[in-house]
Amino acid sequence: MRALPAIVFCAFALSACQTAAPPAAPPPEQAAAGVTPNSFRMPSGAGCSGEVERFQAVMDNDLATGHTTKGVHAQVSAQIAAARQSCAGGNDAGATSQIRATKARFGYP
Repeated sequence: MRALPAIVFCAFALSACQTAAPPAAPPPEQAAAGVTPNSFRMPSGAGCSGEVERFQAVMDNDLATGHTTKGVHAQVSAQIAAARQSCAGGNDAGATSQIRATKARFGYP
């Protein structure tokens, strides 16, 4: 009879050590969702044209990875297009200011 309490105690102690199985890895097509592909390269360039193209690349990547909606992408892209026009017209400071304002409006650093 003395062995029974010891067995019960050991069984209880060992059951406390049991852990749940780790979650299964998502299927490959889901694992890549929301992740920027390795092939992504930020456009180079100086001045307002570089700023415009880099922000457009970020927005396109955010749409492709599901971090923004088509509607927001369209709104931001329209504002980027306006900044692109200012830049092409020689208004570097104005275009850069437009990009900064758009980033702030939509929560981009």
